[in-house]
Amino acid sequence: MDISGKVFVVTGAGNGIGREVTLRLLSNGASVAGVDLNAAGLDATAALAAVGTRFTQHAVNITDRDAIDALPDAVIAAHGQVDGVANIAGVIQKFVKVNDLPFSEIEKVMNVNFWGVMNVCKAFLPHLLARPEASLLNVASMGSYAPVPGQAVYGASKAAVKLLTEALYAELLDTNVHVTVIFPGAISTGIAANSGVDLGGDASAENSAYKTTTPEEAGRVIVDAIRKDRFRATIGSDAAAMDRLSRLNPKFATTMIAKQMGALLAADQPA
Repeated sequence: MDISGKVFVVTGAGNGIGREVTLRLLSNGASVAGVDLNAAGLDATAALAAVGTRFTQHAVNITDRDAIDALPDAVIAAHGQVDGVANIAGVIQKFVKVNDLPFSEIEKVMNVNFWGVMNVCKAFLPHLLARPEASLLNVASMGSYAPVPGQAVYGASKAAVKLLTEALYAELLDTNVHVTVIFPGAISTGIAANSGVDLGGDASAENSAYKTTTPEEAGRVIVDAIRKDRFRATIGSDAAAMDRLSRLNPKFATTMIAKQMGALLAADQPA
């Protein structure tokens, strides 16, 4: 898909991967309607982009179905059309076992990660189908195929996004809409803080015991996937390795991750 001159809706545009995707799309000549719950984050993205009216800000909660249903009209009023959607916004859960996770936390994660994506897909699909060529991209996670203890509900929400996106690909196979699913591994973003999750100690990428991929690299992979109409893509060596291992030996992969992540889970368990 030729990105230049196209109009994209990007959720989570106020920080992290969403911001990097937004900036890269804009630098390639696209226009972007940035969607985020955090208006200040959108202001910061707009300042970094410095492209005037090619970037518009929409401070909307993706779990608010009525607000999302009204969003296409606002985007079309600002840009004249919608050629692509990138569902990037998401949250993680507290690092605790399912047995200790309150239903309020479970519902929050499912509402943002699954229902938020569903709301945006349902609102924009009719408009994408009306374009000569369009793109629909959803971000799942390495956690959707490589289960992390203490992130069971997050992984389940992203597994739902994975299957939804693959089914949308099948349903839209004979249409003008290209469908892509993305599987990031560990990315050095502020998703923990934005999700209200305390990882304890210094959780910055520079001091992390776990190798992470930069948001800039994640943005590059995602925009490249849009350009090349890819069916799926992984981000980071961890996501690529676990993608292979989880298919070859899922039990071994699950056990290995459980051992690797056990310290982090233990550190965040209730006293």
